Amino acid sequence: MTANVRIFGMPAERGRWVFVALGFVMNICMGSIYAYSIFKPFIEREFDVSPLASAIPFMLFSAFFAFLMFFGGKFMEIMGPRYLSIVGGVIMAIGWMLASYASNAFMLAVSYGVIGGAGVGLAYGCPIAIAAHWFPDRTELAANIMLAGFGGSAVITGTAAMLLIDRAGVTGVFMNFGITFLVVLFAVSLPLRFPAPGWRPAGWAPADISGNDVDFDSHEMIRTASFWGLSLCVIIGCTAGLMAICIAVPAGMELAGLDFGVAAALVGLFSAFNALGRILFGALSDRTAPRRGAMINFAIVLGACALMVAPIGADTARYIIAFCALWLTLGGWLAIAPAATASFFGIRHYAKNYGVIFFAYGIGAVLGGAIGGASRLLFGSYRFAFHPVLALAALGIVLAALLITPPRTRRIDGPR
Repeated sequence: MTANVRIFGMPAERGRWVFVALGFVMNICMGSIYAYSIFKPFIEREFDVSPLASAIPFMLFSAFFAFLMFFGGKFMEIMGPRYLSIVGGVIMAIGWMLASYASNAFMLAVSYGVIGGAGVGLAYGCPIAIAAHWFPDRTELAANIMLAGFGGSAVITGTAAMLLIDRAGVTGVFMNFGITFLVVLFAVSLPLRFPAPGWRPAGWAPADISGNDVDFDSHEMIRTASFWGLSLCVIIGCTAGLMAICIAVPAGMELAGLDFGVAAALVGLFSAFNALGRILFGALSDRTAPRRGAMINFAIVLGACALMVAPIGADTARYIIAFCALWLTLGGWLAIAPAATASFFGIRHYAKNYGVIFFAYGIGAVLGGAIGGASRLLFGSYRFAFHPVLALAALGIVLAALLITPPRTRRIDGPR
């Protein structure tokens, strides 16, 4: 069924690209978590908390994002992408706005972390589902363009936060962002819809995948060594990248001797590398085994951490190179992990299977935030955060070589 389907007044094959633009804007809003390190010094000063305590809202946001994403697919079956993205966007915006009233770190953790993160977790899968339904011929291209908005969000949201924070304070920025996100996410969610069953782009026919003998549901997947190996590697990779995201600004001020304005401005550069990592490692995943991409990724993490642990004083170039690399590798894992999930466990249960594996992102956020904050609290310097991450990267290379392999049990059943 291809005839007479129009989107925004255009033939569906052209109009569907508007959904990609809407999804890109949605992800810019949802990816504002990557600008968190800009707020971190102000949160420590305003609420009189330690570097570890100031990382808790970031850790909770990421953890609830990962947790609620698992359930988002179930809700989407009931609500559809339009209403689920509206609900998720409203919850996220409420979290930001409530954060502006926080009088202590606990209230900030609940509002920004729990509520804001939950909203993102619910809405995050909507643009991806739109890509899968409207772009059966170009699903990866459409999804990666949308998700580049998440990875590169801090180019826009970080710049806006830096411009507003001196005038409005951190709580004022939370309110401004919350109102903006409420309006924008509501507006871009309204047009979202799936095509009618059976629709396909004109002139396109699905490829014959009858020879694909990989088909694991979630219960079968978690019994394989491949699942645990991939999950452990995703945890390590996300720990490294999310630690760098959480401490980017204060680490730049301490280790590279930068003032706040310069350190905050560099977040935009780092965010661009995060988006680039999705593209580069996505392309690499198309051309080579996930194991090789994972090993290359961990080698980059190891090199970046080695740069930062060298005791040779403040060095702006070293800091910029290392943090560009760490943000890039996090984007890389968000390309490697879904590609490996589909390759190892099949596409029939992909959405649920990747939702399970994405729990590793939340675990990595908690570990990364804790490592960054604890290093400053216990040892007086963010430099010490790179020692355990370096060791984890070396371990990751070994785990990737041994465990990121297709499962030994490969099976296919008839329709269930």
